[in-house]
Amino acid sequence: MAEVIVVSSRQAAGALVAEAIERLVATKPDAVLGLATGDTPLPVYRALAERVQAGLDLSGVRGFALDEYVGIALDHPESYHSVIDREVVRPLGLTPSAVHVPDGRPLGIETAGERYETAIVAAGGIDLQLLGIGTDGHIGFNEPGSSFASLTRVKTLTRQTRDDNARFFDSVDDVPVHSITQGLGTILRAKRLVLLAFGAGKAHAVAAAVEGPLTASVPASAIQLHPRATVVVDEEAASMLTELDYYREAFAQKPVWDPVVL
Repeated sequence: MAEVIVVSSRQAAGALVAEAIERLVATKPDAVLGLATGDTPLPVYRALAERVQAGLDLSGVRGFALDEYVGIALDHPESYHSVIDREVVRPLGLTPSAVHVPDGRPLGIETAGERYETAIVAAGGIDLQLLGIGTDGHIGFNEPGSSFASLTRVKTLTRQTRDDNARFFDSVDDVPVHSITQGLGTILRAKRLVLLAFGAGKAHAVAAAVEGPLTASVPASAIQLHPRATVVVDEEAASMLTELDYYREAFAQKPVWDPVVL
């Protein structure tokens, strides 16, 4: 069972996870982070940026983004190369060459997944993988039906995912149809998983991922297979969890030797 932590706000979630990352970096200055994009992880990145301004040094940290659109220009403002640079690399003072994003350029796309997997392995694997969750239960761009053994590869996005992401573009027609994404098998190899979700719109997906059956129809249910997975949610996103009282009690009674999140 994943550890479930219910917080009062996105800001509280960001502070909680940022504290865990700071502890990780204190013991491993060149820690490898798995970087999610979208609105969900922003509170974590903003909380980390505040810590950097207060003196936290993250310059040795390495990173691997979860995914990228296929066929989008690298300098497009909504390419994940641009998003990661804008929201993570520059605010956190990371070394640009140490932060990697899947190569979504059409030329060479046939081997891009294999090359990304090789780079992750060469870095020693991901120490902490940040995850969001889609309204249909996807993580990364692993749409429903994705294999739990899948590695980084090209996926066709569902209409629902494209509709959900249309807010970042002029229209849904501008959202790319294909992506390259870390697979569920890739994600499960990370040493630690932290999935965040906020708002009532994510409540059904969170409940299905945490308490529902293990099924490819809900890719995020793969976190049930991971020995060290933590789910950080606000009250609305937690509202459909049937074991909510237990999660609250378990967190309230957390042993002093068992650190929050890490």
